[in-house]
Amino acid sequence: MYNNRMRVPEHGEYFARWAAQSALVRKSLPAELDVPYGPAARERLDAFAAPPGARGRRGAPLLVFIHGGYWKALDKSYHSFIAAPLHAAGAAVVLPNYTLCPRASIPEITLQMVRALAWSWRNARRLGADPARIGVIGHSAGGQLAAMMLACDWRVFDPELPADLVKSALGLSGLYDLQPLKHTPSLQERLRLTPAQVRAASPARLPRPAAGRLYALVGALESGEYLRQNRLIQQAWGRERVPLVATVPGLNHFSIVDALATPGHRVHRCALELMR
Repeated sequence: MYNNRMRVPEHGEYFARWAAQSALVRKSLPAELDVPYGPAARERLDAFAAPPGARGRRGAPLLVFIHGGYWKALDKSYHSFIAAPLHAAGAAVVLPNYTLCPRASIPEITLQMVRALAWSWRNARRLGADPARIGVIGHSAGGQLAAMMLACDWRVFDPELPADLVKSALGLSGLYDLQPLKHTPSLQERLRLTPAQVRAASPARLPRPAAGRLYALVGALESGEYLRQNRLIQQAWGRERVPLVATVPGLNHFSIVDALATPGHRVHRCALELMR
């Protein structure tokens, strides 16, 4: 149920194409690459400033994309291709890396993303964006991290930050309860989840956020566990915080990322709604 590479035998073709397209985007769009947002070696991000014509008087929206890979694989460099259509739609885009398991635990990775979002808020104006219009998009493990950013108590982390730093989030094939992963040997070998970490880092086990909204999308070709996880977050947080839970026909665990980068696709339109 959680072995996506086995379920999609052609997964390597996705990764190769993403890497090639992303390299072209980094050459064609102005970007700040490998900017430090924290002290760890992998606490680096790529930032694509908003197009000048989209900035207006207040500034453009800013979208942060968090990659997946079960917190133990992949890299932001595979996902620059996502920035191009979001940039064309008028957004500033930030793609952070994070330390991979087992060198960091999932709660530690979550705090790294808190630092990345704080960096994004502090640098939004420089990127031509409005710091009051920050949204987060996450795929798979990134879906867990995106939901955690919506639930974050920002004032505890830094009293200078606004309580509602993240206004909205989009989870693509998100993982909202980590308990099943603790019992999945191929994952637990690297994740090394403890009961306390499951409680601390499972969005569905935390109080619903005080504000904001989360859209939860999953591909119809994904496993029953991913379909269940997608429904679970709305059951836990309610329809006010999770107004949209959808199963998108024809998509698997990897093609849903392609759909995000495809203008006109329902997944892409959901990202545009975050920008508004």
